[in-house]
Amino acid sequence: MAEAHQAVGFQFTVRPDGLDLKLSKEVIKNIYLSGVTAWKKRAIQFKNGVLAGVYPASPSSWLIVVIAMMSSLYIPFDPSLGMIDALKENLPKRHCMSVQTRAVLSAILFATGLWLFLIYLLRYTLKALLSYHGWIFESHGRMSKSTQMWLSLVKMFSGRRPLLYSFQASLPRLPVPSVDDTIHRYLESVRSLLDSEQYNQMETLANDFKDSLAAQLQRYLILKSWWGTNYVSDWWEEYIYLRGRSPIMVNSNFYIMDLLYVNPTHRQAARAGNVVHAMLQYRRKLERGEHAPLRALGTVPMCSTQMERIFNTTRIPGIETDIVQHLTDRKHLVVYHKGRFFQVWLYTGGRHLLPSELETQFLRILNDTSEPLPGELKLAALTAGNRVPWARARNKYFSQGGNKASLDAIESAAFFLTLDDEAQGYDPTKTKSLDSYAKSLLHGKCYDRWFDKSFTLISYPNGKMGINAEHSWADAPIVGHMWEYVLATDCFHLGYTEEGHCKGDVNKGLPNPTRLQWQIPKECQDAIETSYLSAKQIADDVDFHGYLFTEFGKGLIKKCRCSPDAFIQLALQLAQFRDQRVFCLTYESSMTRMFRDGRTETVRSCTSEAVAFVRAMEDAGATNAQRLALFRKAADKHQNMYRLAMTGSGIDRHLFCLYIVSKYLGIDSPFLTKVLSEPWKLSTSQTPQQQLNLVDINKFPKYVGAGGGFGPVADDGYGVSYIIVGENLITFHISSKFSSPDTDSFRFGQHIGKAMLDIQALFKSENDKKMVEQAKQIQMENGRKHK
Repeated sequence: MAEAHQAVGFQFTVRPDGLDLKLSKEVIKNIYLSGVTAWKKRAIQFKNGVLAGVYPASPSSWLIVVIAMMSSLYIPFDPSLGMIDALKENLPKRHCMSVQTRAVLSAILFATGLWLFLIYLLRYTLKALLSYHGWIFESHGRMSKSTQMWLSLVKMFSGRRPLLYSFQASLPRLPVPSVDDTIHRYLESVRSLLDSEQYNQMETLANDFKDSLAAQLQRYLILKSWWGTNYVSDWWEEYIYLRGRSPIMVNSNFYIMDLLYVNPTHRQAARAGNVVHAMLQYRRKLERGEHAPLRALGTVPMCSTQMERIFNTTRIPGIETDIVQHLTDRKHLVVYHKGRFFQVWLYTGGRHLLPSELETQFLRILNDTSEPLPGELKLAALTAGNRVPWARARNKYFSQGGNKASLDAIESAAFFLTLDDEAQGYDPTKTKSLDSYAKSLLHGKCYDRWFDKSFTLISYPNGKMGINAEHSWADAPIVGHMWEYVLATDCFHLGYTEEGHCKGDVNKGLPNPTRLQWQIPKECQDAIETSYLSAKQIADDVDFHGYLFTEFGKGLIKKCRCSPDAFIQLALQLAQFRDQRVFCLTYESSMTRMFRDGRTETVRSCTSEAVAFVRAMEDAGATNAQRLALFRKAADKHQNMYRLAMTGSGIDRHLFCLYIVSKYLGIDSPFLTKVLSEPWKLSTSQTPQQQLNLVDINKFPKYVGAGGGFGPVADDGYGVSYIIVGENLITFHISSKFSSPDTDSFRFGQHIGKAMLDIQALFKSENDKKMVEQAKQIQMENGRKHK
């Protein structure tokens, strides 16, 4: 044990002539280095906290203002307009100070007040600038002069070298849309999904709501938007995630895959060593706020709040609601391997363990032949089952003694690592390798991931990696941001030896990983087995298909002067109709991180324009020109809706919050109840790619990620996650349920591929037509010249 290893440094014996104390120089050195590191960390955090706190000014600017005000004491003109003199006359205990001292102190106080005023002026000016979103509605590549001027002002007021949290105080609040606009957009979004009678009923419900309850509920919501930093996010986290009592495995958690084509090493312990070390580097920069904030257009900042809880975070089960527990820096992680839990310390002598040292620790675990304790093998299945049984078991069996100490070690760990014993990863020679890889990351064996941790890092025997992430604390782009950094650091900075081991010397003096100890009674083992059987039933029902579309990618779509996302969403609508022969309510996730504490908004992709395009594609009598015109109209509509969602004018979050207010007031609204009970039979999301641009994929085309995915939202629907990988590859992660006779993930993937090619053929026919017309024109001109 690490504690025991430290304790042997101090030995003493009692002799008749006094106390004989023996000290280990090595341990004293480690303690000294650890203390120095801790104080350095505090100093850096304090410094960066000050820098972020006064941003966009700098601490040195205070000195400039003070010097300027001090200089005014020796010139006839008073820039303070008499305020320095007023301060001088009203200083406490002024009789104890000389005239010169009072003058200097008054000038410093006035300068400090002026400096703070200027900081807040700069912040509110920047906030006002960032509240403008007209730029996002302009055509790609066509920036107006007013937007160019606005962009220049944002750059000017943004300062230089901002830290991760520098812009937080300058981000605008998420605006509350008007009820009339939200209801109008909602009715427009369902018009194509309802027949005339159903639509008239919904319109009546909407108008009754607008005329009766809406104004009252809206007033409370506006009050909340003034008081809180974001009127949606806290309720969204609580009611959508934490109050859910069903299993979070598959239903909520999502996964992210490793590099698609590259495997840096086939040694499991070595790959885990490099990746864990890269994560520790990322965490250190995160705690100090040293990561650069993510910015749209390279200028417009995004909210960084969600990044605070990447590490040292666990979802704690409760009877009625869960909570998210986030702790400060923790110096260990917990590793699961073949039914045993191990605690591994991540620091020695005040520094992170090196990759080679981590590899040694993980090899020790892999080589450990001890058997699991009774009940230990499937213990983590409690986190995969229903939340109430887990909460009761936690309170009854893990609230004291050794069980509590072991559970605390897991819940306080930096993150959870599983050393899996079955190889996974994409293999082009195996048709279902991506499907198996996805299911392994999403649910595994239902007891070998700790689904409550902010994320579980999964390491496979062939060197492949992956992540299973809990969803309540943050959204997928946050984990993707960290994962991009880790993969780039692993492959291009840390590297491996020719034999595939981590670089660096092996420190054999490290204390061995510590087995966590459990005493699990028979009743608790029964509860574990019940949770496991419940989770296994869910996992076995997941039908997953990973589909690599290689015919074309972002490059060709952009040549068609179309948004890649709109192109894919319309292809999904066409595929959905061909698969089900009906249109359905479609969910696409959009981020709202241009606002403080922003998370997501819904884009309702099944628009009337999309329906018209799909019907034209299925109408043998329609011409390609007509289909293409309808496609462009539908794509423009989708882009506009996506932009509205990003800028705070979405539909669903507003209606959701109005519903929550109605429940607090004890008011029933048939309209809101109907809206929030509608099933999303097609749930889609785009995985962000190249958020950090740490790897030039044009130079290293094989170093691309495979993206990630999630489980099906509806029992009879599809979940589709896609990532646009470079210029010539789009990866689709498709999920559904075997228990539904109407869905088939592989079949839906084939429909997507066919739809993509059919849409691309429209542009090809248009280009061919243009080429024929150009040839005819050239031929006519040549004929005139000949005559």
